[in-house]
Amino acid sequence: MPTRKARTTWTGGLQDGSGKVELVSSGLATFDVSFPKRTAEEADGTTSPEELIAAAHAACFSMALSAGVAAAGGTPQSLVVDVEVRLGPDPAGGFRIADIAIRVRGKVDGLDEEGFVKAANDAKLGCPVSKALTGTTITLDAALV
Repeated sequence: MPTRKARTTWTGGLQDGSGKVELVSSGLATFDVSFPKRTAEEADGTTSPEELIAAAHAACFSMALSAGVAAAGGTPQSLVVDVEVRLGPDPAGGFRIADIAIRVRGKVDGLDEEGFVKAANDAKLGCPVSKALTGTTITLDAALV
């Protein structure tokens, strides 16, 4: 199975420093990161580990759900997956990923709402990113449109 790589170069301290995250395997992009912006309400042109996890989770979940819909006898026409990853304080000190919320809206042929929701729940449990994030509360809001 493949291995994917990313690299961060960081200069300075936590509060006054900054870094760049590079998607090494694909070579597609380099993103700015900053701890103060990571903990602020507005990203202001930077990304964060939480946003990158949200992106990974949205992509992984959509792939797992499309496979699950097909396995249940449906045909996915479109899936719109939004994932929110919330950073919060860790009772043991520092920070942790407090929770993750997945919202999916799908246009699917051959499945009713109940079948779609079941496939979505199965995808939430079965996608490799969800599995990597066990120990974090992951909620799901799934519906057909």
